[in-house]
Amino acid sequence: MSALANTGEVPVTEWLSIREASALVGVSVATLRRWCDAGLVRVFTTPGGHRRFARSAVLELMPPRGPAESVANGGETAIRMVRAYRRANRQAPPLPPALALLGERDRNELREHGRRMVAALVEALDDPSTGDSTHHARARVAAAACGSMAGTACLPLQELLALFVRFRAPFLHELGAVCRRRGLDASATAAMLERASDALDGLLPAVIRGYEGAA
Repeated sequence: MSALANTGEVPVTEWLSIREASALVGVSVATLRRWCDAGLVRVFTTPGGHRRFARSAVLELMPPRGPAESVANGGETAIRMVRAYRRANRQAPPLPPALALLGERDRNELREHGRRMVAALVEALDDPSTGDSTHHARARVAAAACGSMAGTACLPLQELLALFVRFRAPFLHELGAVCRRRGLDASATAAMLERASDALDGLLPAVIRGYEGAA
């Protein structure tokens, strides 16, 4: 690690252990280790076999806090989206056996990744001027983490893709309802839904990358 630290690229004080990094981003050590194995997080391995993380790379994984959450009612919209998923899940078919057998902790972790995806996508749609922003990057990280968990659970790829479609539909349905509540006209609503559809399609490669990394 000293060779990298002396290049001037990242000060040695900015390197974190896996426990420090997991505490900073708010996930378990096991989750962060899975992200590393799937290639979702930049990591440096010391000659002794210990993982070290650049603080800047870890901070990229964290959801924004404070005022950014209220941009164009983004926080409220994300909450409505999560509620829409709960309603949809009550009417949806049971989860595939591979996921139904997950422990409660893993299922909660999977739900948390889903919530992060929803929040990041809503924030990206609320702020289209940023282009391929950190919001999209956070959504991809969460999507890849879901794929990684599915691969670890040995879920067949076909069933994973079916679950992705199942995730996609409530998002677009609730987004259309949000547009109507905001008073957007038909043209603006269609543009918003098209952008959302493109953003969701952009998550699929990340889901598959995470799945293949775990499998």
